[in-house]
Amino acid sequence: MKAHTFKTNIKCTGCVAKVTPFLNEAIGDKNWQVDYNNPQKILSVETDIQVDEIIKVVERAGFKAEKL
Repeated sequence: MKAHTFKTNIKCTGCVAKVTPFLNEAIGDKNWQVDYNNPQKILSVETDIQVDEIIKVVERAGFKAEKL
């Protein structure tokens, strides 16, 4: 598995709750986390899924993600 980090607009626990079902289904519930206390709202992911697919999953949940 590869580690990826993304700058997002996931800014609170409510946002995390909205994106959770999408990321859990695509990546698995233990393979990602969001640091919404970081100014860049960092999403860290451990997966073999392609970067562009991760971005699409986040967008389907209603948020933005940009690879760092």
